[in-house]
This record gives sequence, C-alpha cells and structure tokens, in this order.
Amino acid sequence: MFKNRKNNDSYEGKNLITLTNPSSFISEEFRTLRTNIQFSMIDKELKTLMVTSSRQGEGKSMIAANLAIVFASQGKKVLLVDADMRNPSLHKLFKVKNQLGLTKILTTKGSQLIHLVHQTRQENLSLLTSGVLPPNPSELLASQRMTQFIALVKKEYDLIVFDLPPVNIVTDAQVMGNKADGTVFVIRKEVADLSDILKAKELLNLVQANIIGAIFNSKERIKGINAGYYAKDKN
Repeated sequence: MFKNRKNNDSYEGKNLITLTNPSSFISEEFRTLRTNIQFSMIDKELKTLMVTSSRQGEGKSMIAANLAIVFASQGKKVLLVDADMRNPSLHKLFKVKNQLGLTKILTTKGSQLIHLVHQTRQENLSLLTSGVLPPNPSELLASQRMTQFIALVKKEYDLIVFDLPPVNIVTDAQVMGNKADGTVFVIRKEVADLSDILKAKELLNLVQANIIGAIFNSKERIKGINAGYYAKDKN
C-alpha cells in the first residue's frame, strides 16, 4: 500500500514539477515560457490557450498542466480542461476521478460547472477532466454547446487552458483551432519529424489557428524528467 503511494507521488513529481518543486530549474523554465506567451499576445487578450502536438507521445498534456500551474501561481484564476476526449490523461496527472467532466457539460443540458470541476493543490487552479469518452468528440467540440461553454468559462476564469489531441491523428485540434485565442505546439525530439510538424502547421493554418509559439520537449538535459522547454516565435 505504501509502496504504491510512493510510486504515485514519484509520477506526479516528475510530471507536475512546477507544483511539487517550484524552485527547480525546470519550473523556472516554465515561468519563462509563461512570460514568452504573455508577450506574444501583448496586443490581444489571452483568455483561451490550446496545447497540442503533431503526434502522440510528445508530452502535450504534461506541458498543458505545468503551464496552467505557473499561470495560476501568478495569481490568475485558471481552468485546465482535458479536451482530449479520446485519450485523456490529466485526471491521472492530478490523481482525480474521471467519471464526470467535459462530456457531461456538452451532452447534458443544465449541467453546472461548479459540480464538475476539481480543485487542485495549486491555489487558483481548477481542473475539468474529460469525463466519459464519447463516440463523437470532434462533433462535440464543434457544437454550439461548446461555444456556449467557452463563453461561460471566459466570464468565470482569467485563463482557460485546453489539452487537445495531436493534430495529425484526429480533427479535434483543428475544430478548436479558431475557437482558442492562442495555440501552443509541442515538439518532442525523436518522436516528431519535420514532415509531421509541417503537416500539423498546415492543418492548423487551414482553420486560421493563432499559433503563438512552439515548445521543444527533450529528455536529454535532465535524465528521467521531461525537460527543455522554450517558446519560439511562430515566424
């Protein structure tokens, strides 16, 4: 029993480094990334931020979670939404249940957000998990109810961070591309190649997504921890 708890804490510690070790070098890099994102949107209010990648396994969910944490640590009221309704993982990172979440809001009239969000260990940060996996995620994201949900949470929160599936695998990120104020693109060394990245960028450009930067995710700098994050100008 105690051994399992230790393993869970280790998993959380490696992936939510900005929460478990906010004074670490990696946490400081996430704060630098936060600043870069804010400067990239200096002429436009940033209320909704989408995080995606070209392929599976590039660390987008971990990046989304840590970004949400550092924005919340700045005093902003942040909602982190697991909009990957095909392969959700944020409930595992934060170790909460996933029976109810975004799908409940999008499929059940009158569902109240206050009963569905999880309060996290980070002050000012709330989590909305994906909920039960639906048969039609892209249709739900494209629905009028999703548009209404975004309008609602923009009134309640300073920033909403959406974790979306990889662009090249399904259309979900494209559907959300023109709904979000900004898109952050995660690139993992030795997972994505140049053709993957260019294809994903083309697909996002087709829906006029505002790609505000890319994050290079590498494991070489600190063994055992996903590390090496920085923002690049989209040009």
